[in-house]
Amino acid sequence: MRRALLDVNVLIALMDPDHAAHERVHAWADEGLVGGWATCALTQNGFVRVISQPRYPSPLPVGAAIGLLGEATADSRHTFWSCELSLTDPSIVSSRLLGHRQITDTYLLALAVSNDGAVVTLDANIDPTTVAGASREHLVVV
Repeated sequence: MRRALLDVNVLIALMDPDHAAHERVHAWADEGLVGGWATCALTQNGFVRVISQPRYPSPLPVGAAIGLLGEATADSRHTFWSCELSLTDPSIVSSRLLGHRQITDTYLLALAVSNDGAVVTLDANIDPTTVAGASREHLVVV
C-alpha cells in the first residue's frame, strides 16, 4: 500500500468531527493509512488557513489549529514531504491543465508520484493524465 498524501479537505474531514465527510474519511482511514500518510507545506498551510477562518462552521484559533495539526503529525505513521517540485517540472503535463482549479490538485499528484505515494482526496475530478507516470494507483478518492 502506498503512503497517502492527504489533501486539505481530507485533512480537515479527518480532524473535524463536524465535517460532512468525517465518518466517510474515518472509515477509509482504518485501512487507507496502513501504509503511512504524509503532508506537505501546501496541505498543512491549507488546513490551518481553512479551519481558522471565522466563516468556517467550526473555526479554531490559528494557534489551536496548528496545535491540532502538530498532534496529528506526531503520529509515527506520518511523514512530511518537502515541496521540492516546481510547476515547471517535466512530470507535470501543462498542456493537460485546462484551468486554475487543477493547479494544486495536479501539484499534489505530482508530489505523490515523485514519492511513490498516492494523493487522497474527496475530489473525483482529478485527471491523472496531468502528471507523467501517474496512474489510478496514485489517486485515491474517498
